[in-house]
Order: sequence, then C-alpha cells, then structure tokens
Amino acid sequence: MYRKISAILISTIIAVGIIAFMLYRVWDDLLVALEHAVWYYLLVASLICLAAWFLRGFRYKVILSRIGISCGLLFSTGCIFISQTANLIVPARLGDLVRVFILKHEYQATISQGISSLVVERVFDIVTVALLGAVSLLFVINVPEWFYTIIIFTLVLGAAFFIFLIFSGRLVSENRYIRIFLSILDQIRAVSLSVRSVASLSVQSVVIWILDVFVCFFVALMFQQTIPLAVLVLAIVIGNLVKAIPLTPGGVGTYELAVALTFTAAGVDPAIATLIAVIDHLLKNLVTLAGGIISIYFFGDWVIDTIRSAFRKEVYGGEGPGV
Repeated sequence: MYRKISAILISTIIAVGIIAFMLYRVWDDLLVALEHAVWYYLLVASLICLAAWFLRGFRYKVILSRIGISCGLLFSTGCIFISQTANLIVPARLGDLVRVFILKHEYQATISQGISSLVVERVFDIVTVALLGAVSLLFVINVPEWFYTIIIFTLVLGAAFFIFLIFSGRLVSENRYIRIFLSILDQIRAVSLSVRSVASLSVQSVVIWILDVFVCFFVALMFQQTIPLAVLVLAIVIGNLVKAIPLTPGGVGTYELAVALTFTAAGVDPAIATLIAVIDHLLKNLVTLAGGIISIYFFGDWVIDTIRSAFRKEVYGGEGPGV
C-alpha cells in the first residue's frame, strides 16, 4: 500500500518540482512578460481548445459506432472529458479505464469493446502526432538529435502495431484470456483497417492536432511572439510524446519542460518559452477539468464513485468497479 501511495506522491512531487524550477529560474522576466500580455488571445485559444474537444468527441463517436455502440456527440465528448479529468489525478493514465466503465454502465458495452475503442483512439493520436512531427522536422534547423529518435521510434512502433494487427487475424487459441485478447484485436481491426476508416480517422486526427497547435499559437501571441508554424508543431509533438510516458499525472511538468526546451532551441527567450509552455498546458487542463465537471453532472454522481474506485485501485491495490 505504502509503495503505491509513494508512487502517487513521488510523481506529483516531480511534476511540481519541474514547474517550480522552470518558473524560478526566469521569475523576474516572467513578471515583465505578464505585464505586457494581450489577454484577448487567451479567449481565442480557449474557444479553439473547446472546439478541439468536441471534434475529439465526434471522432470517438465514429469509433464507437464501428464497434456496435451508437451514441450521441455529447455522450462521446463527455466520456473523453471525464477520463481525461481522471488522468489529471490518477497516475499511469488509469483514468482511461473510467471510460470503459461508463460505456458498460450506459450501453452495456463489454470490456473488450471499451478497451478496443481506447486503443484505436490512442493509436491514431500517437501516430498522427509523430507524423506531424516528422513533417515539421523538414522545416526546423538545429534540432536536438533526441527529437529525431523519439519521433522515429514512435513511427516504428506505430507501423509495427498495424503490421501485427494485420497478421493477428490468423491467430486462434483455446485459452480464455488469449481469446479475449484476440477479440479485442478483431474489434480494433474492424475499426481501423478499412481504407474508409483509416482515411476518416486520419483526417479527423490531423485536424484535432492542428487545432491543438493553434491553441499554443494564440497563447504565444499573448506575449507578442510570432513563432513559425513548424516550430509550434514540433513543440506540441515533442511535448505530447514525452507526456505519453506516464511519469506524472496528466504529464504535468514533463510536457511544459519539453515544449519550453523546443521553443528555446528555436531562439525564443527562455522566460517567454516557459510562459507559453506553462499557460498552454494550464489552459488545456482547465478546459479539461471544466468539461469533466460538467460531464459528471451530465452522467450522474455514480461516475464519481467510478473515479474513486480507479484511484483506490492505484493507491490500495483494490479491484476497482465490478465488470
């Protein structure tokens, strides 16, 4: 029990420590930059962020429809809001499991359906991010070598996953647990391997991440910074690929550090780079939190018990909600 409590405390301390260090080393310059900020752009960034969330909800609605779950846009968007809100609290992205339980509660979906919908969404997100990063590398000079490494490694993993998915259809087993795993793969193939599905989900994913980049673009305009689009894309890509490693809840700290380092390497003043990175992620997390709270009221109080169960599973090693 104490080891799991320590894991949560340590990950949170790491997140707070990274942010505190980033702010402390440029504190005086930060105060000057904030005095001259154009706050109108923050409203524009917030509206774009909200639009990206509803597009995410639409994409998830499409994914669910292809595994036999027909739902509305508010439901699919609310599912994502709640799970991502839980991820801001629960380490190791265990908040994603909340979405599985919501689907089971509202649509009697199987666990395999819930997991397969999550996998498809995550795979298209990570592959799209890496592809955008690969394109942006063509237009940015003096890029650290580890940027190439993390982007190429992600693309190789994505390609390996799709190759495995193609050939896994030939696998059979009498083992119950392996059959469950194979059924999840069957559902993932049904959603993601047809030409129509790949084209539709890819276009939606690209638009989602371009909107995510434009949130950062307008945050940069707050501080009178016109950063080249390729640099903005690369910063968001590196930030999210680093964030995918669940060292801290919601990637807080690691995301800001990666984004700020990217901007600084491109010639942006360290104080401004830090401000843009911190406010960009803070804005996105606040929109997530607000959407999550509204969605909990939309679904009902039972969702809070589900989130608590996911938290207890991480802290105390419990079994979580029954499935």
